[in-house]
Amino acid sequence: MSVDRTLPLIVAAPLFGAALLVGAGRRLPRSAAEVLGCLFAAGAAALALYASAGTPSSTARPLEWLGGWRPHGGAGVGIVLVGDRIGLGLATLVSLLVVAALAYAWRYFDEPPRRHAGSFPALVLLFQAGMCGFALAGDLFNAFVFFELMGVVAYALTGYRVEEARAVQGALVFGVVNSLGAYTTLLGIGLLYARTGELGLAQIGSALDAHPGGPDALVVAAFVLVAAGLLVKAAAVPFHFWLADAHAVAPTPVCMLMSGVMVELGVYGIARVYWTVFAGPGGIPAPDAHRALLALGVLTAVLGAVMCGLQRHLKRLLAYSTVAHTGLFLIGLAVLTPEGLGGVALYVLAHAGVKAALFACVGILLDRFGSVDEPELHGKGRQLPWVGVLFGTGGLALAGLPPFGTALGKAVTEEAVGGWATALFVVVSAVTGGAVLWAGARVFLGLGPVPGSGAAASPPAAADAETTGKAEEPETRGGRLSRAPVSMLAVPTALLAGSLAVGLVPGLRTGIGRAADAFTDHAGYLAAVLHGRATEPAATPPPHWTTAGVLWGLVATALAVGGALLAVRRPLGAEPARWTTPLRRLHSGHMGDYVAWFLAGVTLLGVLVV
Repeated sequence: MSVDRTLPLIVAAPLFGAALLVGAGRRLPRSAAEVLGCLFAAGAAALALYASAGTPSSTARPLEWLGGWRPHGGAGVGIVLVGDRIGLGLATLVSLLVVAALAYAWRYFDEPPRRHAGSFPALVLLFQAGMCGFALAGDLFNAFVFFELMGVVAYALTGYRVEEARAVQGALVFGVVNSLGAYTTLLGIGLLYARTGELGLAQIGSALDAHPGGPDALVVAAFVLVAAGLLVKAAAVPFHFWLADAHAVAPTPVCMLMSGVMVELGVYGIARVYWTVFAGPGGIPAPDAHRALLALGVLTAVLGAVMCGLQRHLKRLLAYSTVAHTGLFLIGLAVLTPEGLGGVALYVLAHAGVKAALFACVGILLDRFGSVDEPELHGKGRQLPWVGVLFGTGGLALAGLPPFGTALGKAVTEEAVGGWATALFVVVSAVTGGAVLWAGARVFLGLGPVPGSGAAASPPAAADAETTGKAEEPETRGGRLSRAPVSMLAVPTALLAGSLAVGLVPGLRTGIGRAADAFTDHAGYLAAVLHGRATEPAATPPPHWTTAGVLWGLVATALAVGGALLAVRRPLGAEPARWTTPLRRLHSGHMGDYVAWFLAGVTLLGVLVV
């Protein structure tokens, strides 16, 4: 089978699996439904790996025009899937992480819908299909369709434990904010269609290139609206408010996928739309795009890191860490070079494994002790020594400890960005990694003041079960676990090993570097899709370890460890510093506030681009 013909199957395999599980789920035993879910997810992963390996070079772009509707004279109405190495790599990452999430949930996950064993794996497979379709879509409207399939399923998965009021609230916040993002994206697509009469990414880009001299107000508005919708999924500030609320209530396997790949797909969407549509002479000038992405990236990284350090709810802590790293990814994209994109691609690949592994560890704590509240778990983690090792290793990797792939991606991106941004990368990595380490030191080592004495006797007055993580319902059948199953331990172990491999396998980073060269080649993409002509982009040095990158990684790790040792001495019940009060009030949990901030974010993005 040719690589071209494989592309639709990557999307169709999980869709077929979901349909089968929905139709036969009531008649299947639990074990059979779980086996089928894993098999279909693994099948899509195998197809994506085959397509990646079968692509003749890192710069090749396999194409499949569905139904044979190929363009004529550069114009066309057909739906195309484009399998460049970045897109195929993301589809592979999505599929492997779905396999990991389903394996983690193997035989333990307690599903609210009774007598339908296929409901949860079917939803996860639909989630996988939407994400893979978005990574491979070559036209803007169908990318939107896949993106919204992903969003609708994520909404359902967030509120999966529908009998709990908090799950419903978190899902509603997710649904409303992401629906607003969908409306803006669809409006932006409509403006581009009005301007060009096209929906394909290459066709729109070619039509804009035919009118050089810079964009008019309609094109600028289209870019702002499309980008705003993508930034909602990426959880960039000020579109990020839904993320922590959703992570706090979503099942652990769903958190693994949302922070591991769904948020990163929003960043990928920004990069894809810019370089295929708006990077030409009739699109958005590079200085304007740079200014917008850099400003939002810095704001997102700083606010995410600060909020991460203020959490006691472990899932919220990890969610704000994701926000902070999204900011770093956007800063890397802002340089608009293959070097920056290559560093971000490595960073995303390794970050997915680390973040999913950390959520898996928190899920084990939840199912063993019925809590994800750091003070309440103080010292209890000693009963789970291997989980503690994994959690601590994840914190070090998040901080940028070489030779983990997170350290390599951070180092390459830092070098591409340069200047003061290097210090920002170091500080943000140290704060997010340090937050994980000091939480781990308290939970798994019992360091710091003992809850119930002195200042630690009671939690802050503003704390409640929603933000502290107390009184959580375990996700396991039959209540709390007496011990962690082997499958739940094996998954985070494998994920961290994969993140380590990203930093150690030379061929991987070389391939990503060449793929980044092709991804940023605007003219080459248009020629390949519209005219079937393969072009060779200008080659840049592939990502590699440097002495400065290793040293900055060690500095960030040392700062994270030192900060964690200082933080564990803080009384567990101490009132937060006064300067944090505005930030806490900002994250009010009220949907109306989040809608207002969404509108403010669209306005801010427009001001930055103009």
